[in-house]
Amino acid sequence: MVLVGSHGEKDGSNDGTVVDFRGNPVDKSKTGGWLAAGLILGSELSERICVMGISMNLVTYLVGDLHISSAKSATIVTNFMGTLNLLGLLGGFLADAKLGRYLTVAISASVTALGVILLTLATTISSMRPPPCDDYRRQHHECIEANGRQLALLYLALYTTALGGGGIKSNVSGFGSDQFDVTDPEEEKAMIFFFNRFYFGISIGSLFAVIVLVYIQDNVGRGWGYGISAGTMVIAVAVLLCGTPWYRFKKPQGSPLTVIWRVLFLALKKRNQSYPSHPSLLNDYENRKVPYTQRFKCLDKAAILDDNCAANANKSNPWMVSTVTQVEEVKMVLKLLPIWSTCILFWTIYSQMTTFTIEQATFMYRKVGSFEIPAGSFSAFLIISILLFTSLNEKVFVPLARKITHTVQGLTSLQRIGIGLILSIVAMVGAAIVEKERREMANQKNVKKSAFWLLVQFFLVGAGEAFAYVGQLEFFIREAPDRMKSMSTGLFLSTISMGFFVSSLLVSIVDHVTKKSWLRSNLNKGKLNNFYWLLAVLGSLNFLVFLTLASRHQYKTQLPIKPDSGERELKSLNDEMIEDLEKKASIQSVGNAEP
Repeated sequence: MVLVGSHGEKDGSNDGTVVDFRGNPVDKSKTGGWLAAGLILGSELSERICVMGISMNLVTYLVGDLHISSAKSATIVTNFMGTLNLLGLLGGFLADAKLGRYLTVAISASVTALGVILLTLATTISSMRPPPCDDYRRQHHECIEANGRQLALLYLALYTTALGGGGIKSNVSGFGSDQFDVTDPEEEKAMIFFFNRFYFGISIGSLFAVIVLVYIQDNVGRGWGYGISAGTMVIAVAVLLCGTPWYRFKKPQGSPLTVIWRVLFLALKKRNQSYPSHPSLLNDYENRKVPYTQRFKCLDKAAILDDNCAANANKSNPWMVSTVTQVEEVKMVLKLLPIWSTCILFWTIYSQMTTFTIEQATFMYRKVGSFEIPAGSFSAFLIISILLFTSLNEKVFVPLARKITHTVQGLTSLQRIGIGLILSIVAMVGAAIVEKERREMANQKNVKKSAFWLLVQFFLVGAGEAFAYVGQLEFFIREAPDRMKSMSTGLFLSTISMGFFVSSLLVSIVDHVTKKSWLRSNLNKGKLNNFYWLLAVLGSLNFLVFLTLASRHQYKTQLPIKPDSGERELKSLNDEMIEDLEKKASIQSVGNAEP
């Protein structure tokens, strides 16, 4: 019987034991490692082929075939991508609470395949599109826009794909990292490069999507392009299932949201109680699995043993009192939120690469000889930049940083994020300058600027993503509690989601405030460069906030595991407490002796 999941224990006390597919302790020589991780990452590779094949060229279909305005089309794309990444939270919750990562990835991949098949039908059936529109009617805004009935199947396909994609994204990296034992020096060494190679691999899938699939969509047919995407996902599901005997599985440890809610509820309920004289008096302090910290001290009250909890029966009741481990796990999650908030704007800037930048390309000179490059295929330069800098990170930047910092990591996750934020700001400055030049050439000289000038923003945003994506993924997985690894990945994906939603919100606000003078379907009559300048200013302000928060962040530390270390530490803490009490008593007695 294949072990794919567990309901976990009701109190969430399951210790996350690692087992093979039969439920037995793992044999490291036969399970895990790069083989298992590679088979698992095939699902993310296929998901990236599907999603990038849709998002990077969908705006041209919406504007050109469905006759929807540029601003509305951009909103449709960003809402799709935002929902996909937001659903990562749901996928992470289900995996951590009930299904386990393996089963969640398998089900999600199947749902994604179904969504892309529906999209193939939506773009192939002629009745799902409005009548064709010639150039004259297009210039005079006389094209008939797709109606609600025609868009219904398209929306169903997009959000079915989003549902499956969110489940894959939030679990596949965690399931892949489960194949390495960080307590083993050799496997820990391999683990250091896992996230980098993981992102390099899926970027290859993105490159295939924006070069091959976009070309097929534009020159052969949308149905063929999306049909190939669906086929790759079906193959990925088969590969994932075939690799089952080689995987290592971690049993779900119960709903992480229940643990968080319980700690917050008990801390509020006991808010009027006094803190104990020493942390060692908190519930289950001696058996804690993570170090005790002073931050968010108000949450410690959830672990106070009051009179109602004095009985042993109540001490084990999670709705009466939390353990120190549970309180510290909630503190870890809360520590992620400030950094989480500053990562959002990077993805707002990134979302422009899938919308307005592609729309820019349609107004620029795209020919190489007699061959005209599809507008959506210029996204390939974004992926090439990501691949280049991901390789440079592993081969150049990280080794160099190790020599300078004398640490195994070289660059910390927050340093990677910071570099990514800087590059995104510079990208928007470059994009604004290029767009202003493009529009002036088109209006004053009636000349199309070369689309290769878009490489400025593609290259800088791609380089920024190589740092920011890996940095954020590493930060949210390493800094979160072990029991909440999938949910924390979902939390990371929600920054991408919020970035796309913020982009949609900004487009709506700018459209309203400027009375649609900045963002127009005919970019030659708009002022897109001003929108890029706005993003550069917002990015700069966000970076200053990030610097402040990052400088105050304390990285998670591991509790040292040594024979009898717990007893020695507890004894030492108790001795300190007794010594403090004796000092107070002696001071009080001296005070009483004075006349």
